[in-house]
Amino acid sequence: MNAVVVTGLGVTAPNGLGVQDYWAATLAGKSGIGRITRFDPSGYPARLAGEIPGFAAEEHLPSRLLPQTDRMTRLALVAADWALADAGIRPQDLPEFSMGVVTASSSGGFEFGQGELQALWSRGSQYVSAYQSFAWFYAVNSGQISIRHGMKGPSSVVVSDQAGGLDAVAQARRQIRKGTAIVVSGAVDASICPWGWVAQLAAQRLTTRDEPGQAYLPFDGAADGYVPGEGGALLVMESEESARSRGARIYGEIAGYAATFDPAPGTERPPALRRAIELALEDAGLNPDQVDVVFADAAADPELDRIEAEAITAVFGPRSVPVTAPKTMTGRLYSGAAPLDLATAFLAIRDGVIPPTVNVTLSGDYAFDLVVDRPREAALRTALVLARGHGGFNSAAVVRAAA
Repeated sequence: MNAVVVTGLGVTAPNGLGVQDYWAATLAGKSGIGRITRFDPSGYPARLAGEIPGFAAEEHLPSRLLPQTDRMTRLALVAADWALADAGIRPQDLPEFSMGVVTASSSGGFEFGQGELQALWSRGSQYVSAYQSFAWFYAVNSGQISIRHGMKGPSSVVVSDQAGGLDAVAQARRQIRKGTAIVVSGAVDASICPWGWVAQLAAQRLTTRDEPGQAYLPFDGAADGYVPGEGGALLVMESEESARSRGARIYGEIAGYAATFDPAPGTERPPALRRAIELALEDAGLNPDQVDVVFADAAADPELDRIEAEAITAVFGPRSVPVTAPKTMTGRLYSGAAPLDLATAFLAIRDGVIPPTVNVTLSGDYAFDLVVDRPREAALRTALVLARGHGGFNSAAVVRAAA
């Protein structure tokens, strides 16, 4: 079966806008986590987030799009533009039904929705924008990207919380194998507004610490929850045959994928993350000893960290494969987190370096090799990316260098 490869990356992250800035910041250990500035967080128990500073949508998008889009969608549109440019693709030169868009979303355009609800309550229904009918919706990023670039091929949205970004990329891979020429896939989420913040607090998994460098500590004995963030990554995907025929630069292949679902609490069945890893490796035709690095989900919840550490150790053996969680510099970006990890994995493979997990001291309870403090040079060909969503979603993807 023809390989599906990635030829373009578009990144919007709290510690860097664009691939170059993000990658430089990540290798430098630069964090984008800080006290929330988009609203006053003083009345909330959690007050830290990974915000994207300095993003001015009007510098990147036509003015007609601004009244009809949430911040999430503006970031996604810019990431898509950057990914297509990186891939050397001009959508206007391709048949419109040969291109598709598959994204994931965890919450939709909460900030836009909040603004319109405030207008409804304070001024009346005549002040509610007609764009509220879609600007809040989970599928809006797929829709706006497809409209902007004339992409009329198979398009969809996947909603599986923080596992969704990998699930979307897997769906894109299926569409390419069915004959779609180009698919833009991945995810960008942004829900740092009072309404979105309350929704995130409801899960009771956010840290309430106020010191950015001591807040999001996965696999650390002091772990007590995560820091949310905004942003993510979009990838341009196509068949290897297509990429090579047009002389494209290939970051690597989406070689394997699997998804599982945890059993209901209180049952005797074990968590299903380990099975997702095993199935993804099987899909890629690889043995565990062929994986060079694991990008962890890194929940920073003691029980979830234990489950992930045990799954990694069970599949690969104790301290046998390097593990990293560069999302400690961005926060967990919901559906955008895993696509950003995919992009990071491709950059790590390209440059032969594993980015670090910052601020973390590995607990003695976990028997694996966590890359902390600084980057580690390594010969990398294959990476495993893990993601889990609230409610029991598990996803795993294998990426590898192009042959």
